[in-house]
Amino acid sequence: MTESKTEVSIERIEKYLDITRRARAKATPIHPEGSNEASQLAIMMRMADDYASDAQHFLKIGDHVRAFGAINYAHAWIDAGVKLGLLDGHGDDVLFTLP
Repeated sequence: MTESKTEVSIERIEKYLDITRRARAKATPIHPEGSNEASQLAIMMRMADDYASDAQHFLKIGDHVRAFGAINYAHAWIDAGVKLGLLDGHGDDVLFTLP
């Protein structure tokens, strides 16, 4: 199945859901719990998780464009945590934009 410029395939969405799941599992907090940085990271990870949940919802109701947008926002929050030094990306320059 080929995608038009206004459609996103289920396969593409599932690929990005998987990439984001792997990034979420791999990235680990750098700062100790209770620190200001850990509190900031918790906010970012909540945003990532909420957007990932939204992506699943949009996929379920067939809104592929919004699902694709939401999962990319989710991944961006995780990637930002790595870039800002709140998460350790463990040297993975495929899943993350490393500092």
